[in-house]
Amino acid sequence: MARHDSRIWPECTKMIGLLCLVSSILLQHGASGQRVKVDQEVTSYPGQTVNLRCAFADPTGVQLSMVTWMYVPEPTQEPVNIAVFLPGNEPSYPSSPVKGRVSFVPSPPKVDSPSIQITDVRMTDEGKYACEFATYPGGNVRGTTQLVMLAKPENSASPVTVVAGTKPVTVASCKSANGQPAAEISWVTTANGNYTTKQQPGTDNTLTVISEYIMVPTPNDNGKEITCVVSHRTLVKPESFRMNLAVQFAPQVTIEGYDNNWYIGRTNVELTCKANANPPPVTVQWKSMTGEIPPTVELVENVLKVQKVDESVNTTFVCEVNNKIGTTKEQFGILVREPPKNPSNAGVVAGAVIGSLLALLLVAALIAVLVTRRRRQQQGYRANGGSDMKTRIFGGGKKASKNGTNGGAGNGGGNNNGPIYVYNENSPIQALGEKNNHQLITMGGHPEVVSTTPTAQDILLSNELDDAEKRKFDELDEAENYDHYNPGGPIHSLRSRRDQEMIGEYDDDMESQRDGSVISRTAVYV
Repeated sequence: MARHDSRIWPECTKMIGLLCLVSSILLQHGASGQRVKVDQEVTSYPGQTVNLRCAFADPTGVQLSMVTWMYVPEPTQEPVNIAVFLPGNEPSYPSSPVKGRVSFVPSPPKVDSPSIQITDVRMTDEGKYACEFATYPGGNVRGTTQLVMLAKPENSASPVTVVAGTKPVTVASCKSANGQPAAEISWVTTANGNYTTKQQPGTDNTLTVISEYIMVPTPNDNGKEITCVVSHRTLVKPESFRMNLAVQFAPQVTIEGYDNNWYIGRTNVELTCKANANPPPVTVQWKSMTGEIPPTVELVENVLKVQKVDESVNTTFVCEVNNKIGTTKEQFGILVREPPKNPSNAGVVAGAVIGSLLALLLVAALIAVLVTRRRRQQQGYRANGGSDMKTRIFGGGKKASKNGTNGGAGNGGGNNNGPIYVYNENSPIQALGEKNNHQLITMGGHPEVVSTTPTAQDILLSNELDDAEKRKFDELDEAENYDHYNPGGPIHSLRSRRDQEMIGEYDDDMESQRDGSVISRTAVYV
C-alpha cells in the first residue's frame, strides 16, 4: 500500500506545477492588459477630427519595445496596421483606409502614451481600433476603442391620398434618411390601423428607415390627425410630424327642410340638398320623378324653393350630386295636405276667458270687502279699545218732551219712535264705549240718555238685528220692569248710576243730523 502511494505522489506534483505555471501566465497577461488605458467608445461626425487615446499605465519593470495601432473592421477579418512606432525610429504609417489622415500625437510620440488622431473622418472609418504594446518579458498587450460614427438623419413625413375602400392601403409614410445609427419611428393616431418599418442602406455607410401606416380607409377617416415620431441618437428630443389623412370618397347626400306640414296654399317652403364629399362636389342637380319640375318651384344651386304649395308639388324630388370619385342620388317624397279649415285659437280664447274670470273675481272681492266694511261701520261693530259696544233704539212709540217728560197724543205730530238707549254687555264701566251722540237729560233726579228722533237709516238698520240679539234685549227689558210704558213716570236708563255719571264725558260723541236730530256717532240698532 505504501509503494502504491509513493508512485502516485510524483505525478500529482507534476500536475500541480503545470497548473501553477498556466495560472501565473494568465495572471501576468491579465495584469498587463489592464495596464493599457484606452477609451471604450469614441463618437464623431463625418468631416471631424477624432482623437484615439492610448497609454501604458505603469511601465516599471517592463521594457516597451514597440507600439502598433491596428484597425479591426469586422471580428472575422484580419487587423490592418495603420500606425507603428519603434523607439529610436520615425513613426511609420502603413497602407490603410486612413493613410494620409492618421498621425501620432504628440509628434514625435512617447512610447508609453502613443495616442493618434484621424482627420476628416468618414462613415466608413467606423469600427474597432486596437493599441498594442510589445513588452519584455510580458509579451504583447493591447487595449481596444470603438469608434462610432454618427450621422444626423433627414426626417420627413406625408399623408398618402387614397380612395375609400375595403382593402388595407398605405395612408401615410414617414422617412428617416442617411442616419447613423438607424432611427426609430413610431405613430400616434386615432385611426384604426398599424404600421410597418424597414431599413435600407444610405449614402456613405448610413442607414435609411422607412415606416408606413396601413389601414382600410373609410369616409369617416378623412381629415383624422396622424403623427409620425422619429427618435435618433443625434436628436435632443424626438421629432414629430403631424398631418391629416386624405381619404377620397363619393358624395354622401341628405335632403333637409321638410316638416311634414306642406298644405295647399302654404308659401315659401324649401328643400336643401346637402352633400359631404372629397373632393368637393362638382355639380348638384334637382329632378322630379314625374320628369318635370312644377312651375311653382324655383331651383337655386342646392336649394329647391316652393313659392306656393299646390297639387303639383305632391311628388318625389331627386337630388343628384357628382364629384370625380362618383355620383350619388337621394330622393324625397312630398305629401301635400289639405289646408286647415279653422285655424285654432283655443289658446288665445282660453287665456282671454281665464283673464276675464280673474278680473271679475277680483272686482267682486273688492266690492264685497267695501260693502262689508260699510255695513260694519253702519252697524256699530267698530269700537275703540276692542270693547263690544252695542247701541239699541227702542221705545213705546212715544216722543220725549222737551222738558224731559214723555209726550202723549197731545204732543201733536211727534214721531212714533221711542227714545234711544245705550247698552253695553261687557262692562258697566265701559258702557259708553266710543263717544256717542245721545242726549243726556235729567228726569226725577237721575241722568238719562235719550236720543233724538232716529233717521230713516237708523230705522232700516234696526231691522237687521238678529233674533238672538232681540231676545237677549227683551229678557233684559223684562228684568228691569220696562214692559209697560208710564207716561207720567220718569225715563229709566239701562245703565247703572255710575255709567250715567260718566255720560257727560262723551258729549262730544253726539252728532247733529239734517232733520234736526242729534244721535251718537256709534251705529245703532232701531
